[in-house]
Amino acid sequence: MIENVTFEEIQIGQQASLSRRLTMSDIELFATVSGDINPAHLDEEYAADSQFHKVIGHGMWSGSLISAVLGTLLPGPGTIYMGQDLRFKRPVGLGDVITVTVTAKEKHAEKNIVVFDCVARNQDGKEVVSGLAEVIAPTRKVRRAAHELPQVQVIRHDGHDELLGKTETLPPVPTAVVHPCDESSLKGAVEAAEANLIDPVLIGPASKIKSVAEAHGLDISRYRIVDVAHSHASAETGVRLARSGECEAVMKGSLHTDELMAEVVRKETGLRTGRRLSHVFVMNVPTYPRTLLITDAAINIYPTLEDKVDIVQNAIDLAKVLGVETPRVAILSAVETVNPKIASTLEAAALCKMADRGQIKGGILDGPLAFDNAISLEAARTKGIVSEVAGQADILLVPDLEAGNMLAKQLSFLANSDAAGIVLGARVPIILTSRADNVRTRLASCAVAVLAAAARRRGAAAAAE
Repeated sequence: MIENVTFEEIQIGQQASLSRRLTMSDIELFATVSGDINPAHLDEEYAADSQFHKVIGHGMWSGSLISAVLGTLLPGPGTIYMGQDLRFKRPVGLGDVITVTVTAKEKHAEKNIVVFDCVARNQDGKEVVSGLAEVIAPTRKVRRAAHELPQVQVIRHDGHDELLGKTETLPPVPTAVVHPCDESSLKGAVEAAEANLIDPVLIGPASKIKSVAEAHGLDISRYRIVDVAHSHASAETGVRLARSGECEAVMKGSLHTDELMAEVVRKETGLRTGRRLSHVFVMNVPTYPRTLLITDAAINIYPTLEDKVDIVQNAIDLAKVLGVETPRVAILSAVETVNPKIASTLEAAALCKMADRGQIKGGILDGPLAFDNAISLEAARTKGIVSEVAGQADILLVPDLEAGNMLAKQLSFLANSDAAGIVLGARVPIILTSRADNVRTRLASCAVAVLAAAARRRGAAAAAE
């Protein structure tokens, strides 16, 4: 319940207090609401060189605590704020516990005005803020149920920022950009080049590429253009450049995925290896504590058990490239027990045994697992599942493309996840972009390709030795 103190009830010297610990979420939420994005509050590197050598809270965050006391405790509901003066004595840093106390100093009956001394102290008892507040106190008694506030989720993009940070010391990767003949695909290539991720070779009708660039204000003067007549020739040329080693990655432009992949998998002239090609979504989900890889959601429609061996191995290898020492692989199904009537559960059991026998290397596999058991420790404990994977999966191996595609898009559009996508198992990484992808997704997809290409380069050098 929330109850006020009326003007008549207020006594000179009467006090009320509340305490709050300053967290980074407090700072970010205050910045979001107020628009105050001063780097002293948000940028650790900048703050380290500032007067206080650390991130500090907004001064008015402490001031807002005074408002909270006046509006909820003393006088409480019905209070009208008339004025406030504040003096900021020292900074409030992350983790500081601030206790705000207001003390009734004066009462003026003609307008029901009360003046309060206000002081905020940190956990060491040192003043951080002081001042006077003038309010019109309520005259009618109010007692009501406290309002339940909505939950607020702070959505960060740290995962993709970290991913992009891993490429900072790597050279841009020569990349065949296949048929970038619309704004989305050409802009994606230019943005990736400007971020020093790729060195693009633009393949397609030169006049059309230049026309798109001019129409949308994109400077492509620094980039090589290979003039070919149409999308099929673009795909053929891009694959040829990658096969020859002239390019170390392929990036899809405005042609259809099937048209590009048909050239990639062509037996005599394509980019096939001993592995089956598969797609991996690299997702940073705000409510999940680690990067989540989902495979396959774009290439293999109804993969067989044999296909899934390569699909999961591709994902494990990529997870290692991304810095996961021993990836945990959850093999998804609708249930967490083997059921002869559900083929995906039988395949899950077989894949786990194959991993035990060394046929799949580098990761820890468990399945079948339902989605909740794969990503929630609490759900796994509730069902009595004892597993090194359950509740802490790094990789989700889905039963088929439909399930994977729906899962990945649900996480993107309902859970505000950041996604990146790449095709593995070919001679070079293949970047599949979509017109719906934002800048962050495009750059992250290119960053994954850069890391994969660098790992391939290191592997080739080690083999040559």
